[in-house]
Amino acid sequence: MSLLSQLINAWTEPHRHYHSLRHLHECLQTLDRWGKDVAARHEVGIALWFHDAVYDPTRDDNENKSARWAVEALKDVGATEDAAQRIGKLIRATRHSSPGAQARATRVGGLELMLDIDVAILGAERARFDEYECQVRLEYAHVADESFARSRADFVAAMLRRIRVYRTDVAHSELEARARDNLLHSLRNLRRP
Repeated sequence: MSLLSQLINAWTEPHRHYHSLRHLHECLQTLDRWGKDVAARHEVGIALWFHDAVYDPTRDDNENKSARWAVEALKDVGATEDAAQRIGKLIRATRHSSPGAQARATRVGGLELMLDIDVAILGAERARFDEYECQVRLEYAHVADESFARSRADFVAAMLRRIRVYRTDVAHSELEARARDNLLHSLRNLRRP
């Protein structure tokens, strides 16, 4: 089976509701808009194809497994060790709850763009944002409502505490205000008794 077929099969697993081909498609469209002048845009594009390729909502090592798959697959098709490792670092950094992974990748070109693309959904139009919220809840159906609401509220509150939700100027100017509005809306819903 070709690498492309393996990736598509991974992205279309039945337990995926948000982390699906639609998310990948939205990420790649955003890269087309925001990444035109970014030297590392091709590496970011490859990293996006792999960043949620391994996705099991019951585990916390998805980014590491996705990065390992990417590094091995890229070396198999002739990528240099350096390029494969840079792409692996981009993928690992998308574990947004892990500042260590992001800090280790700070010298990787395209890092800020990669991270902003991955959370661009936070600044989507309200209907799409609400759909995303429902899709994430479906992926975590195995978690009790109270536990889910608490941990999701922690994530949302952490995003709101940032000085900027988005690191790049293009994402910040396009999505920051709407993302903050969406996140506040989400937090109110999650904290509703």
